[in-house]
Amino acid sequence: MTVRINDLESFFRNIQKTIIAVFQAEETKGEFVADNWTSHLGQGTSCVLRDGEVYESAGVNFSMVSGDKLPAAASAKRPQFTGMSYQAMGVSVVVHPRNPHAPTSHANVRMFIVTDNDGQQHWWLGGGFDLTPIHLYADDARHFHTAARDAVAPFGDDLYEKFKQDADEYFYMPHREEYRGIGGIIYDDLNEWDIEKSLNFIESVAKGYTQAYAPIIAKRKNQPYTEQEREFQLFRRTRYVEFNLIVDRGTIFGLQSKGRTKSILMSMPPLASWHYDDLEPQNDAQKALVKVVNEPQSWL
Repeated sequence: MTVRINDLESFFRNIQKTIIAVFQAEETKGEFVADNWTSHLGQGTSCVLRDGEVYESAGVNFSMVSGDKLPAAASAKRPQFTGMSYQAMGVSVVVHPRNPHAPTSHANVRMFIVTDNDGQQHWWLGGGFDLTPIHLYADDARHFHTAARDAVAPFGDDLYEKFKQDADEYFYMPHREEYRGIGGIIYDDLNEWDIEKSLNFIESVAKGYTQAYAPIIAKRKNQPYTEQEREFQLFRRTRYVEFNLIVDRGTIFGLQSKGRTKSILMSMPPLASWHYDDLEPQNDAQKALVKVVNEPQSWL
C-alpha cells in the first residue's frame, strides 16, 4: 500500500500541536515559540520553550526529511535498505523541568519510508517514551509505566513487556555502566499492521505519553526544593547529555544525515554540571534513583 506523504505530514503536525497544548497548560510564564525551517534535506517546525517557570527548557519538534542514501544509523535492523532513497517523518519531544523533583521526559514517534531500486515502498515505525527522574518517587514511576502499558495494550497483550525490555536495554550507558533513567517503552522496525492500524498505534503512543507525564508535572512542579537538590539535578543532567551524544541513535542519525543541528541538539538541558567525582545522594529519593539506574525493575 502506497503511503501518501501529504496525509502523513498533517497527521504528525496534529500530534505536535496536541502535545504542545498539553504542556503549555501547565506553564505559567513561558510560551512555545515556533521556528519553521527548510534545508537541503527537508523541512520542519521546532517549537521550543525556554526559561519558563515550570519548564527550564522544552521542545516539541516536527521534521520531514528525505535523501538519496539512507544512513546506516537508521537501518541498523534493515541493512538491505542502507544507501537507498528514503523519507523520514516524525515528532520528537524533550522536556527538562526546572523543579528537581519533576523528572525529565522524552518521547518520539516516527515513520521511515524507503523506496527500493524497483520503485517499491517499504515503511516501518519507531518511537516510544521514557522518564528520567532526578529524585525517584515510586508512585510517579508506577503511574508512568501504567500509562505506557495502557497505550499499547489494545495492539497486543505482550507489547508492553517487550517494549519495556527494549527500552531498558536501549537506555544503557556502557561507559557509565548504568541506565539513563527508569525507562518506559521503545519500539523500532515495527511494520506488523496496515497503515490505518499503524497510525492508530502512533496516536495511542502520543496520547499515552501526555497521560503518563503531564500528571507528574502537575504534582511536582511546585514542590519545594533545596540548593543541594538543585545541585544534584544539574549533576544528574550530565548523564542525559552523555547518553544523547554518545549512544542515542536519533541524535547520531540526525548528525550523520547532516540535519539541522540546533533542532537535533534541542534535547540538551540548558544547564548541567559535571563533577570529577559523582555527587553522593543525600536523601531517600536521590538514593532510590541511584539504585534504580544501576538495576532496572518492574513497576507494575
